Amino acid sequence: MQQKHFRTGWISDIHLGTRGAQADALLDFLREREFETLYIVGDLIDVWSLRRGLYWPQAHNDVIQKLLRIARKGTRLIYIPGNHDEFVSSYHHDFGNITIQPRAIHTTADGRRLLVIHGHELDTVVQGAQWLAHIGDVGYQFLLKLNSPINFIRRRLGLGFWSLSAYAKRKVKSAVNYVGKFEEGIVRFADDAKVQGVVCGHIHVPVIRSIGSTTYYNCGDWVESCSALVEHASGQIELLTDQHTPARIIPLPPVSSFEEFEEVGRRMAGR
Repeated sequence: MQQKHFRTGWISDIHLGTRGAQADALLDFLREREFETLYIVGDLIDVWSLRRGLYWPQAHNDVIQKLLRIARKGTRLIYIPGNHDEFVSSYHHDFGNITIQPRAIHTTADGRRLLVIHGHELDTVVQGAQWLAHIGDVGYQFLLKLNSPINFIRRRLGLGFWSLSAYAKRKVKSAVNYVGKFEEGIVRFADDAKVQGVVCGHIHVPVIRSIGSTTYYNCGDWVESCSALVEHASGQIELLTDQHTPARIIPLPPVSSFEEFEEVGRRMAGR
């Protein structure tokens, strides 16, 4: 199969070291595409989970080897650590064609400047009450484990895939992020950095939309959505999602003001 070529790619929240990580899907994605620059926007390795118990199958090792291989072949790899792999933050440096840094400014082919951050910097739960974030992570991993037996039964009944963890996240985490005003904080970061848009991950909700004059891009994750952002040679940025998981993407309409944004947040939290 001929590889598709992109100017830039962004992936985030792979969570290697957890049973929920879709390592094989990510490997397929990387084999079928090549990038001039590839951003890893945090949570490549889930140290929080590894501290609770070692889980590291061959496919997870293959992802690391694949990333190192594409860097050796010429792709510029920019790794921005998140909260689950924060230990990497001690190693901000250039390592050949791999750069580890806390954030980045990306200039698109059509001249737009985008701030690239993981996003945990704006999560009030992670920053203000990390113990609560850890408890929430344990609960989320438990729900991920329940996905397998639930969908085994659904397949026997002739039903399609349904994610309990994604359902719970839509009901609970969207409200938590609404309280923390995650997206509003993203826009504030954009204003401070004098950029036209922000690319992040962290909340596992892949989306491209406008909030006021700022374009908000979220890579999604490689646990449920299997999604990524790619930039074409023209500068156009596209959201790619796994063809088997479209129902798990939460549609978010564009908003023109914070008042309208808050109304959207209230409607989502009340679903």
